[in-house]
Amino acid sequence: MIKHIVMWRLKDFAAGASKEENAMKLKETLEALDGVIDEIISIEVGINFNNSPVAFDVVLYSEFEDREGLEAYQKHPEHLKIVDFVGEIRTDRAVVDYEY
Repeated sequence: MIKHIVMWRLKDFAAGASKEENAMKLKETLEALDGVIDEIISIEVGINFNNSPVAFDVVLYSEFEDREGLEAYQKHPEHLKIVDFVGEIRTDRAVVDYEY
């Protein structure tokens, strides 16, 4: 089993929307991939409420059966559409992929 965790810091304003609006759009768009990309076992997106300067704004937690499933997800056209959007709205990104 693979766990895939990604965190983003978002720009205050980007793609014609506020940070809060973009965080919600990102959450909704990512969670909508469940049922669209077969390799996703589970997916959850959280929006941060912690005001710490080291905190990230949005976190993705997802699970896949194996590395091939994660790779298929990452190459899927619907996921790639989100990657482009995230590139517009983020300032920083952190990722961890691990097997358990």
